[in-house]
Amino acid sequence: MALLEVRGLSKDFGGLRAIDHLDFHVEEGEIVSVIGPNGAGKTTLFNLITGLFQPDEGEIIFDGHNLVGLRPDQITRLGVARTFQTVRLFFNMTILENVMVGLHGRTRSGILDTILSLPRQREEEEFIRQQAIEALSFFGKRLVGFRLNQPAFVLSYANRRRLEIARAMATGAKLLLLDEPTAGMNPRETLELTELIGRLRDEKGYTIVLIEHDMRVVKGVSDRVVVLDYGRKIAEGDYEEVAHNERVLEAYLGRKAVRSA
Repeated sequence: MALLEVRGLSKDFGGLRAIDHLDFHVEEGEIVSVIGPNGAGKTTLFNLITGLFQPDEGEIIFDGHNLVGLRPDQITRLGVARTFQTVRLFFNMTILENVMVGLHGRTRSGILDTILSLPRQREEEEFIRQQAIEALSFFGKRLVGFRLNQPAFVLSYANRRRLEIARAMATGAKLLLLDEPTAGMNPRETLELTELIGRLRDEKGYTIVLIEHDMRVVKGVSDRVVVLDYGRKIAEGDYEEVAHNERVLEAYLGRKAVRSA
């Protein structure tokens, strides 16, 4: 059984159908890229999987659990974490605190434990601190050492992206949803993050779905590529199959451009 399976998923916003009877699956250990023109429904798909939106029709099954109707925090506890198209960090909190936030949803201490600074609360706080440092260490020296106690706003754009991924890792996720992780990066940074995405699967065992516009990234990391257009799946396969699919070329370039090529 697939780790993630979407069946007959639809979502309307007023008179606009953003996702149209979509069937989509991800096997455990896969890296799947979701591509398509602007407005194809890619981020809406992520928002439906993570509970920010509720579908009008269909099912979303993750690791045997139906996610439809669950809150985002409940879905996170089941093992789904994401990053966003626009970086969303707590910029005045430290780098370490940003990642610790991702772990607090799994703690058991209550308000009273915290107010009284009971042993259980202190032990949990130290545990999540160490887990956060471990997640940050995956990125080398960029986010650890003296950086741990610096506010997130001092980081470069590329390191802000890395920090957001570290926070997603810290939630205890099995599935990472990365929304345009290389957007705004220069070619060197893009190459580094492409390699990092592969390492997240190969070394850490994550299953990954990413939305990406840079076809070099898609080609470099994807086991499978799914193409959306107007909320519908128009192609699926390995990179070479999708890159030469006429429907995909029409979606990106327009029918006239494809016919005249």
